[in-house]
Amino acid sequence: MRRLLILGAGTAGTMAANKLHEKLDDDWDITIVDQQTEHYYQPGFLFIPFGAYEPSEVVRKEADFLPRGVNYVNEEIDELLPEENKVILGSGDVLTYDYLIIATGTRPTPSETPGLESDEYGKTVHDFYTFDGAVALRDALADLDGGRLVINLVEMPIKCPVAPLEFAFLADAFFTERGIRDKVEIKYVTSLDGAFTKPVAAKHLGTMFEDRGIELEPDFYLERVDSDDKKIVSYDEREVEYDLLVTIPLNMGAAFVAKAGLGDELNHVNVDHGNFQSTKYENIFALGDAANLPTSKAGSVAHFAMETFVPNFLRLIQGLPMTHEFDGHSNCYIETGHGKALLIDFNYTTEPLPGMYPMPGIGPFSLLKETEMNHWGKLMFKWMYWNLLLPGKDIPVPAHMMMAGKERGES
Repeated sequence: MRRLLILGAGTAGTMAANKLHEKLDDDWDITIVDQQTEHYYQPGFLFIPFGAYEPSEVVRKEADFLPRGVNYVNEEIDELLPEENKVILGSGDVLTYDYLIIATGTRPTPSETPGLESDEYGKTVHDFYTFDGAVALRDALADLDGGRLVINLVEMPIKCPVAPLEFAFLADAFFTERGIRDKVEIKYVTSLDGAFTKPVAAKHLGTMFEDRGIELEPDFYLERVDSDDKKIVSYDEREVEYDLLVTIPLNMGAAFVAKAGLGDELNHVNVDHGNFQSTKYENIFALGDAANLPTSKAGSVAHFAMETFVPNFLRLIQGLPMTHEFDGHSNCYIETGHGKALLIDFNYTTEPLPGMYPMPGIGPFSLLKETEMNHWGKLMFKWMYWNLLLPGKDIPVPAHMMMAGKERGES
C-alpha cells in the first residue's frame, strides 16, 4: 500500500484529495489532515462587512467535501520530518507517507507588526481576511457615522491581492448609499508604489481612486501601529491617523514549514514554479497559497494549477518525467461597487490586458472594464466553488492563459 498524505483541507488540499482519489487505484491510501472542521469560502469574507453576505453563506463542514475512502484526520500539525517521511501531530500521533502534499495555505499574522495586536484589535482596528474579523468589521462599519477610514496593506504577498482594492471601492459605495460619504474620509495606505502596479492596468484604471475621492498613500512601509493615538507609522516616520483601521497584515505560511527547512522567509514552501515540487525533496509538493509561486495567492490559481499537478503526479508515480508546466495563470474579479466589477486575467509573463473573456469577441466578461456582468460573474463563483471547484469537477475554462480575445497591442 502506497501512502499519500495531504496537509490542509482548504481549497487546494480538498481539490487534490478529490481529483487524486478518482485517479488512483486501490493500492493507494489517501489521508488528509486539518486542524479545523469547517471550510470557509474566503472570497465571501469581503462581502460580510457590507451586509451583502450573511456569515452562514460562507461556511460548510470540511468533511462534506471529501470523498469516501479518504481518511480525514482533524488534528493540529506539529512537525514535519521530511528525511523520515513522517508528520507528527499535536496529539503526538505519527503519520507516515510515500508522497506528501502541503496545502496549509497562508494566513494573516498581525503579531509580526509591533502594536498591531493590541486591546484595540476588534474595536478600532479590524481585518476582513478572517471569518471572525469580517463579522466584527460588519458591526464596526455599521456604527461608523464619520471620520477617517484607513485601509493598510502591510506587505505582499497576501491572499487575494486585489481584495484590499475591492474593500476600498465597496466602502466608498457603502457610505455613498448610506448618504454619509461626505462625512467619511477613505485613505488607502500601501507598501506598493500604487493602487495598480502593472502598466497596462494602471493606464486603464489609474483614476479609479481619484474618481471616488479615495486618497492614496503609496510606498508606506509600516513600522508600527500606535493604537493609543490611533495612528500608523512608517519606517521613514510618516504618520497616518485613523478613526477606524482596516489592516491587511503580513501573511505567513505554517510554522512547521519553517521548522522543516522547506520555506522562504515567510514560511511559504520553496517549489519549482512549473510543477510545484519541493526544491529539496522529490516526494513533497506544495499547492495553493502554501507554495511560494510568483503569482496571486487565489483560488483561481489553485484551480488552474491542479490541472498541471494531477497529470504530472500520475506520471511521477509511474517513474515517468513530469512534462506539464504551469504558466502562472490567474484571473480575479475586482468588485468596484454599485453592482459592477472588473476582471483581470494574467500569468507569469503576461500582465492583465483589455479584451473579452473567455470567448474572443463574445465574453461574456470584459477585461479591465467595469461591467454589471463582471459583478454577476463574481457572485456566481460562490456556487461554482461549492459545487464544482471543491468537489474536483471539470470547469470548462482552459487552465493555461489564452491570448485569444486580448488586445495584444497594449502589452
